[in-house]
Amino acid sequence: MAADGQGTTAPRQPDGSALPSPGKSPGKGSPGSGRPWPTVGTASLALLPLTLLGAACWWARWVRPSGDDWCFLPVVRDDGLPGMVGKFYVKDNGRIANALLVWVYARFDVAGHQWFAPVSGVLVLAVLWAVTASALDRARLTAPRGVPLLVASMVTAVFLLASPNTYKTFYWPAASVSHTLAPVLACAAAIPLLRARSRSGRTVALAVVFTAGTVVGTLSEETSVVVVVVLSAVLLLSRRAIAAPARAYARAWCLTGVAGTVIGALVLVTSPGSRNRRERYAERGPSLFAPESLIDSLGAFARITAHLLTTWQYLGAVAAGVLLGLFATASHGAAVFRRTTAPHGGTVFRRTTASHGAIASRRTTAPHGAAVFRRTTASHGATALRRTTAPHGRAALPAGRPVPVRAGVLVFLVAGYLCTVVAYPAFGSGVVNSTRLWNDYVFLYVVLLVGLGALLGHTVRLRERRVGAVRAAGAAVCGIVCVALAFPLAQLGDAIRVRAGEWDHQDRWLRAQAARGARVLPYRPTPVGGMTEPFGHRGHRSWPAHCVADYYRLERITHSTTPPPR
Repeated sequence: MAADGQGTTAPRQPDGSALPSPGKSPGKGSPGSGRPWPTVGTASLALLPLTLLGAACWWARWVRPSGDDWCFLPVVRDDGLPGMVGKFYVKDNGRIANALLVWVYARFDVAGHQWFAPVSGVLVLAVLWAVTASALDRARLTAPRGVPLLVASMVTAVFLLASPNTYKTFYWPAASVSHTLAPVLACAAAIPLLRARSRSGRTVALAVVFTAGTVVGTLSEETSVVVVVVLSAVLLLSRRAIAAPARAYARAWCLTGVAGTVIGALVLVTSPGSRNRRERYAERGPSLFAPESLIDSLGAFARITAHLLTTWQYLGAVAAGVLLGLFATASHGAAVFRRTTAPHGGTVFRRTTASHGAIASRRTTAPHGAAVFRRTTASHGATALRRTTAPHGRAALPAGRPVPVRAGVLVFLVAGYLCTVVAYPAFGSGVVNSTRLWNDYVFLYVVLLVGLGALLGHTVRLRERRVGAVRAAGAAVCGIVCVALAFPLAQLGDAIRVRAGEWDHQDRWLRAQAARGARVLPYRPTPVGGMTEPFGHRGHRSWPAHCVADYYRLERITHSTTPPPR
């Protein structure tokens, strides 16, 4: 296209190549074309986190019961699902959905514990893959086929394996169903929303988010807090963050999700088990809303946040987001920005309609050099946003622009602090060391890091500077993070294998002695990953010794420091 009177030049891609003519297929230089190299490259890079996750799942065959699972197994064996629901709802904590998920894996005894990590790992990966692909499709963006898989696998690896205690995050079923899977299941409720294209699809999305909210409400108090905070934030920011045609339905979807979560939480809070739990912990310290509890919770969350910010492995999520922002391009007929140049040195972006996924670029200048988006009308009736210059260098963003990063930061801080407040009466200052409790909002943290990376990658792409170098850097960071996570995972895998050998030998001996009529037997603790075993704290803490005795059908077990005879 020749330069016109306004100084516009021919539309070009960020790499400098010319755009195809409207109505024609894009060439090999187009990011949205069928060129195989971006797909092959991103898919190959995804093999690194996938290999890491595969190794983690392979080592799960050495997982054996520990901690709370000692108490769950006899109930499931003797009383089945009704007994498990009764234990949770009437006695322990009121978490009905938690009881159901525990029954699903505990009914298979040791094999259920071994298969839990692989199945849950695949589930997390599948949900994140579906959410990423659905979000791109909903935003009318295209990316090489390997990009959604890369983002999903990196987020899964970082979320599950960058934890301070990977065993309790990934391998311990009792903690995983409440704090690792719960936020992922909540995230999965967004898939029908992103896929809905018809009235029936939108109705299904409302039903799914209500059901998911109810389930989460009876599964995890902390995840319920995160869900309500996130959906409330979307409602408050919807006027600015969501375009007018979709705003009413988005608000209805958020309100439905909040309603379902609140109903589920009320079922949990009003249960006899929840009341028993509150009464037990009320004897230990201040109540939930006591001033000292709120202040101590703030200090505890500050320490947790400091740890998260200094765990550099989470940069893997940022790097995956950067690659997503660099590779994602507008689909045919979607809105894109054209960069132009006008007098006085400012930058102008004109939002127009994409042709076959390509991004048009025109360079202009505006006075004062500051960015402003003004709504105009593009050719063929499409809505356009023209980025021009505002007085005093302020940027004005119209409705439909991405929610500011500071809003995401605020949502994370509010959700994380409230989760700490909820957990503090039960754990006290130990909430800082009980890292499994972090996962309910760490998942949100990782997702926000991906979003931040995507915004950074998109910015680099618009500026058309060193795109290739940034892509290489993002890929390098992903690789370095995977290598860094592999070493502690290998050490943990070896510890799990050693413990499995000791556990199996003691299990065979205890069963043989119980079959011969023994009623009291010695038990040697076999801890791993900071798990609670009978006679912990140098033999001073007996729990869950009575659960182990029930599991082997004994009257009681006694503390032993030596392994059983071979």
